Amino acid sequence: MSDWEFVKNRTATQGAVWRSADRLLYKRTGGEDLRKEIEFQQLAVGLGYPVPKIVESGEDGEGYFVIERSLGTASLHDEALADAQQNGAVRDEVIDTAAAVASGLLRAQASHPLPTAPWFDKAAFTANVFEENPDLDTPQVHEAVKRALDRMAALPMVHGHLDYGLPNVLAKGVIDWQHHGPVPLGYDVYPALDIVAFKGGGKGYSVTPAQRTAYTSALDETTIDLFGRPVSEHLADFLFVKCFFFLALMRPTDSARHDKHIKWQYRRTLFSMGLDQYESSSTIDTGSFPTLAQFADGHR
Repeated sequence: MSDWEFVKNRTATQGAVWRSADRLLYKRTGGEDLRKEIEFQQLAVGLGYPVPKIVESGEDGEGYFVIERSLGTASLHDEALADAQQNGAVRDEVIDTAAAVASGLLRAQASHPLPTAPWFDKAAFTANVFEENPDLDTPQVHEAVKRALDRMAALPMVHGHLDYGLPNVLAKGVIDWQHHGPVPLGYDVYPALDIVAFKGGGKGYSVTPAQRTAYTSALDETTIDLFGRPVSEHLADFLFVKCFFFLALMRPTDSARHDKHIKWQYRRTLFSMGLDQYESSSTIDTGSFPTLAQFADGHR
């Protein structure tokens, strides 16, 4: 237990991640946010969520720590990136694994529904989005938000990840529940492949329309089995929330950082495209989104 290999500093919070010499355990350190995450993770284990089992947790001299069993060394994001670098495309097996893990999470979530609770503002970072983009704080946008919330009100509320994506998914489960909170069933897992498009093509891989269809169909089989409905009918509602999520915290504070200004304007463009599509057709086609490189070329 004394031989820990440093892995990385934790993202957007204090603390770091270490790995044991035999690679069977991970240790994370942090502050109050980690304490809350540990508390939730212990609950999630008891609810049958596919999360790492906690071996030990507590306080140290500088904050909190947790030691948990490893779910593996490579996320599905890592596997997809390696596929793209070696073969030029993501293997269908990675998509199948993503669907299997997501289906397992759906079943655990559906088995433990929550009372109706506010969730949108936390999931969408609306306060920050409107603060940084006051021109978007309009009746048109609020009407679209109301429409999405009214539609999603038909779904059961469950304990959610709120930052679900291939970087947090391994073949044996889901890690990094730092931002957990109540969400409608399906919000975590259904957009997992579509959100690759919000990253602007800078992650080194993309998924095909056929792979997105296969993934969504596998999840629909699960939700139909659970309560007789294909939750993919709410995918556009989920993606509209993601239009907010990916625009949050993007406005640069340094006027000299042209690259950050371009990225901010790019995410604003994706927000506008998503809003237009959602209003006009009740769908959002992330395949129509330009890459960041294409957008930048048009704004040099």
